[in-house]
Amino acid sequence: MTLRSEAFLDRVRERGAYDTVAEAERATRVVLALLGAHLVGDVRARLAARLPEQFALILLNPLQSAEPLSPERFVRATAAWIEGATAETAAWDVSAVLSTVADTAEEDLMGQILLQLPAGYDLLFGRPQPT
Repeated sequence: MTLRSEAFLDRVRERGAYDTVAEAERATRVVLALLGAHLVGDVRARLAARLPEQFALILLNPLQSAEPLSPERFVRATAAWIEGATAETAAWDVSAVLSTVADTAEEDLMGQILLQLPAGYDLLFGRPQPT
């Protein structure tokens, strides 16, 4: 199920407790640009197909990452890209965006996404996996 852009941002805004849609959109753009650098091939394309077009394009044209970032470094990288963000606010941003992304992806796709990411991302997506 592909959400419309407004519905997607409304969910992110609600989960992130942002005052404005612009804040939710800024967090969404940064998190998806970083996430896109970590996903490859069919998995990235399938996830992009489930996102509103403007966000799919960000996922498909990601920031470059020399190596997969651990969940902690992913949060720190998010903080570095959002003006005025701290590690705590960035963790909130990441969680708001990735949990909304997880809602748009079916279970099988989420499993494949998590296989491409370092251990611990299941928590960022709000989908804790049994160990």
